[in-house]
Amino acid sequence: MLAAMAPLLAGCDEPNVAAAAQPTEPDVSIVTVKPQARAMVRELPGRIAPTRVSDVRPRVSGIVVQRLFNQGSEVKAGDTLYKIDPRPFEVEVQSTEAALARAKATLEQATQHANRIATLTSQRAAPEAKNEEAIASLRQAEADVAGRKADVARARLNLDYATIRAPIDGIVGAALVSEGALVVQNETASLATIQQLDPIYADFTQSVTELNHLRRALESGELDRISQDAVKVRLVLDDGALYPQVGKLLFSDAKVDAHTGQVTLRGEFPNPKRELLPGMYVRVQIEQGIDSDAIAVPQQAIQRNVGGGSEVFVVKDDNLVAVQPVRTGSIQDGHWLVTEGLKAGDRVVVEGFQKFAAGDKVRPQAWAEADASADVARDAKLAAQALR
Repeated sequence: MLAAMAPLLAGCDEPNVAAAAQPTEPDVSIVTVKPQARAMVRELPGRIAPTRVSDVRPRVSGIVVQRLFNQGSEVKAGDTLYKIDPRPFEVEVQSTEAALARAKATLEQATQHANRIATLTSQRAAPEAKNEEAIASLRQAEADVAGRKADVARARLNLDYATIRAPIDGIVGAALVSEGALVVQNETASLATIQQLDPIYADFTQSVTELNHLRRALESGELDRISQDAVKVRLVLDDGALYPQVGKLLFSDAKVDAHTGQVTLRGEFPNPKRELLPGMYVRVQIEQGIDSDAIAVPQQAIQRNVGGGSEVFVVKDDNLVAVQPVRTGSIQDGHWLVTEGLKAGDRVVVEGFQKFAAGDKVRPQAWAEADASADVARDAKLAAQALR
């Protein structure tokens, strides 16, 4: 009896086995390619440079008797940095003031004498030659007074130069001399260096080939121009973080470096927290034009083949997956700009690559970028909690 019923029992399980063996189409997330206007952002290497640099040097010779600043602190224009022994200059001021007083006395005497001779000459009691001599003596006395006044002004100026002040606002560096040191007027060695760091410059370079390509694209209408007041310059720090302050493009150099073939550009950035320091390496992002029909796909959609080329997985009308080679441009806001290989309406796979191979049939679903970003943020938060 059992032997007779065995085929029947086996027949009852065949539909279930067949259903289990039947493959299911995997779900994949896709985006539908849609051309739209995008600013063409170029990322270029650059260095941070101070807005202004001033080397503090002595304008008179003497012995430094006092240093009045903290190294690395912020100073304002006119703040006292050093004091040179003022006593020699004070004596010089007194000497020139005494000479001025003597010249003034001589001028007063010459004036009285000239007035008397003029009266006698008018009465024909003195010859005209005497009158001319008196007038010449008066003019010489006046010139002597003017010269002595200039000497007093020079002596007072040297006395003022004995107090060395900051010429600009900024951050003062190390003190290069100490009390008791002899400094010489107009010597090449500086006493300290002041750098203005807010705002601050970012100098970066771009190849002349890229500039010519950009110019031709703008002239042909392939790219639309960005008005000068709309140009934005952003900084990417050496750790990959985006600097929060937006800068402005100041100028593009009018010459090409003969050794590198590069053109120098400069951007200006606010630096209220002194996060940017001279000499820092940065990456500068600059908008150079607008592509009115740019094609962009999420960054994770671009795959690399064994030859190092870029490719994407495209879902055809029959839901079969095919490999499509593409040529990429730059990355902007987490999206690759695709210059060749895709057209409007193409359905590109973004997630679910591990579920299929090229030629498989899949079940496409629209990719929600906001949901994906939320999932990433949630995973990061859970990982941080696990580490605690």
